[in-house]
Amino acid sequence: MAKRAKSIEQLISQLNKLPGIGSKTAQRLAYHVIDMKDEEVRELSNAMLDAKQNIHKCKQCQNFTDEEVCDICRDNTRDTSTICVVEYPKDVEALERSNCYHGLYHVLHGTISPSRAIHADELSIGSLIKRLETEDIKEIIVATNPTTEGDTTALYISRLIEPLGIKVSRIGYGLPVGGDLEYYDEITISTALENRRTLNREL
Repeated sequence: MAKRAKSIEQLISQLNKLPGIGSKTAQRLAYHVIDMKDEEVRELSNAMLDAKQNIHKCKQCQNFTDEEVCDICRDNTRDTSTICVVEYPKDVEALERSNCYHGLYHVLHGTISPSRAIHADELSIGSLIKRLETEDIKEIIVATNPTTEGDTTALYISRLIEPLGIKVSRIGYGLPVGGDLEYYDEITISTALENRRTLNREL
């Protein structure tokens, strides 16, 4: 069997590291890139470098932005009494598409996962607590995915926040166990938000 050129193997290997990209998909993408015009490849490369160099975390909510504070945090029409806590920036986009939530967000950039050696101090939980100590927040809606890790993280956050006297609720009704928020339709997300349950005592 003929061996692939080393450059192709390297490209496939790098593409295969991306989430959701299996070996066959990586191979198809690699050959597609090779078939692209030089200018198109440069534009793709420049876009990736530009995003990596200019995108950072919002100093308030930890969502990705190219400014110091993201558009949502700067929007004075949002409900500033509620913060929805999500795992990743993609979850913010999913909730925004549903057009059923108009409060603020806080992005954890992961979940607590002992099996993957990911602990609470590696997430953006500390910055969330700092916000709660300085902002007039009435409710925290934990919108982590309905997985073991998501539930563990939600429970940890609720116990951490309870002494502050802030209501903590958890979305759940209508969300399949083990699912991913970014793949749910607007109606499912809206129903889950409307039927959220309180995790700490009623405040």
